[in-house]
Formats: sequence, structure tokens, C-alpha cells
Amino acid sequence: MIGLIIWIIGAVLTIKACFEILMLDVALWKRILVAIVLLATSWFGLAFYYLVAKGRIEDWLR
Repeated sequence: MIGLIIWIIGAVLTIKACFEILMLDVALWKRILVAIVLLATSWFGLAFYYLVAKGRIEDWLR
């Protein structure tokens, strides 16, 4: 049961992060690429996004 709850939390946070990435003001192919990498790396990508990249990712992609 706890595993399911953790999985659901991870899925919701990943979808939220992907929506945030897709709303950035950069080229579409860059947004899609970053969203795919985030989905492929699961918890590691999610942790990196929220702890390091959230405020800087738009500058990195320009």
C-alpha cells in the first residue's frame, strides 16, 4: 500500500514538472527533449529538476 502511494506521488510530481517544462519560453523541441529525459530518469530526474534546475532550466535551454 505504501509503495502505491509513493508511486502515485511520484507520478503526480512528474506530470506537474513536465507541464512546467512545456510552458517554458524556449524552442518546442528543447522542451520536449527535456520532458522526455525527465520521464526516462524517474525519481533521479525529478529530484534534480526540483532541487537544482527548476529556477535555471529556462536559461540553460536558450
